[in-house]
Amino acid sequence: MPLETKPRFHLFILPCAYQQVSAMSDRGTDNHSEVTDFILVGFRVRSELHILLFLIFLLVYAMILLGNVGMMTIIMTDPRLNTPMYFFLGNLSFIDLFYSSVIAPKAMINFWSESKSISFAGCVTQLFLFALFIVAEGFLLAAMAYDRFIAICNPLLYSVQMSARLCTQLVAGSYLCGCISSVLQTSITFTLSFCASRAIDHFYCDDRPLQRLSCSDLYFHNMVTFFLCSIIILPTIIVIIVSYMYIVSTVLKIRSTEGRKKAFSTCSSHLGVVSVLYGAVIFMYFIPDRFPELSKVASLCYTLVTPMLNPLIYSLRNKDVKEALRKILGKKILLFNSILTVT
Repeated sequence: MPLETKPRFHLFILPCAYQQVSAMSDRGTDNHSEVTDFILVGFRVRSELHILLFLIFLLVYAMILLGNVGMMTIIMTDPRLNTPMYFFLGNLSFIDLFYSSVIAPKAMINFWSESKSISFAGCVTQLFLFALFIVAEGFLLAAMAYDRFIAICNPLLYSVQMSARLCTQLVAGSYLCGCISSVLQTSITFTLSFCASRAIDHFYCDDRPLQRLSCSDLYFHNMVTFFLCSIIILPTIIVIIVSYMYIVSTVLKIRSTEGRKKAFSTCSSHLGVVSVLYGAVIFMYFIPDRFPELSKVASLCYTLVTPMLNPLIYSLRNKDVKEALRKILGKKILLFNSILTVT
């Protein structure tokens, strides 16, 4: 939905300091002096397939870097994309880039490593940052659904209601909720006693595989985890569902077929992203804990596949992004041709 006024948005906000991670790591090491590092088992496949898996991870991660950095560059350099929707989309690319970077490099290193070890502090940091960014993405997707609701259901008030201040608050709130949730989740996980084994049956430090190593009573841990899931997943899903109920109701009242098609096209990309992320997360937590290999495959969907697909979904289905990309590429080609002409 085009805007009459285009406020200038500062693209990225990250309110959580790394000192919190370091503090938790120090406390964790004091409480569990018998555990200095963990072993990331990864995928239980033949060693000959490690090269293939490394190449697949490398290709996917390269696409994540190219897609998300490219998306952020396009949004920051094209003044026409200085709108609330692209402000949210730029932060989505930022989040996807960082939480995949928390997982992928270490997983690729372990395909070549004999020890496959990760330090206690490294494991704390990995779980903390991943939990922060994945929760922030959930709240950001809810904010994007609200943005589409205002754009379609109240278009005349869109520029007023979706002000630069509100958009900044929504994004900052997403990061803040992710930070608070991550602090709680990481704290209760690493106050457990790990006495069974050092081998984490996963390709990154995740909560469920770490629980399998614990000999502590998990009742309190499970209650806190259930509470966090309830206040994170349910509200965001409710906001998304209610927003789209109003959107569908409004779009169906549009008489022209072209108008309905245009309205739905502004939401289809967001719906695709929501479906991939929440589908993978829900599937992951419905899988019984006795099927760790299936859990790893489900984890791949939201740790690597979703960050890779998001830029493709938005760039291929969005005329503004395609035009901005075409404009940037045109300038590069023109510059290259001028250099060749001079030489």
